[in-house]
Amino acid sequence: MLAEDMFDNLGSLNGKSMYDQDGEKIGTVGQVYTSEHGGQPEWVTVKSGLLGMKESLVPLTGARRVGDDIHVPYAKETVKEAPRLAMGEHLDPDQERQLYQHYGLTATGTGGIGTAIGTAESGRAAAGAHGSKPAKGKNPHSDELIRSEEQLHITTEEREVGHARLRKVVVTENVTTSVPLSHEEVRVVHEAILPEERAGIRGARIGEAQTEVTLHADQPIISKESVPVERVRLETERVTEQREVSAEVRKEQVEYDTDLDDKGSRGRHGGAGR
Repeated sequence: MLAEDMFDNLGSLNGKSMYDQDGEKIGTVGQVYTSEHGGQPEWVTVKSGLLGMKESLVPLTGARRVGDDIHVPYAKETVKEAPRLAMGEHLDPDQERQLYQHYGLTATGTGGIGTAIGTAESGRAAAGAHGSKPAKGKNPHSDELIRSEEQLHITTEEREVGHARLRKVVVTENVTTSVPLSHEEVRVVHEAILPEERAGIRGARIGEAQTEVTLHADQPIISKESVPVERVRLETERVTEQREVSAEVRKEQVEYDTDLDDKGSRGRHGGAGR
């Protein structure tokens, strides 16, 4: 099956993923090169890096389509080591001969690609006089980079942060109160004996004697009683407050440089890409 039969819509090749003989992704298709005679697709370029200004060339000989992907019968390293072209550069006969040698192919007399013969030494036949040219149209995203940055998303999660304990302890304090206490005191009372009373008093003589009375007094008696006086409990209350939260986020910054003059021109852009 010819390459033009498999890839008749050349514009649909741009941006397609390319895989090697082991199913490992090589990169994405950038440009399609067709022969000068007949416009048959012969080569495609594959981009394997975001910032590369040159692309590797891969022959469509033996290539097949699997869904939207292109599978070629070469190893990824073989493609990466192939001669490279700048984007939009014309593929001249000398470059095409180098590519034939690299991939072990032989060229036909009309500038097309012959069958693979497996050795680089057998593939030194010259390509057609006019070489190959890029197909019209290019990948609309070939001059773009996707710049990404991290955004901070903050949520809240309720976690246990501590405990509050309620306990009671015994303390001693002095309590003073006034209590009415009665007691008996002694006083001496002198009372004169009237003359008419003297006859009734017998045995009055001079001498020592004594008498006594019993004194009484109130004494405080202290007793204690435990009585409940109040209920005490713990309650929680949810309080919401504003708090500053900081975290580091990463973002990609795009740098560029040109070779417009001897000094060169460099720039940097790290904005939101608007």
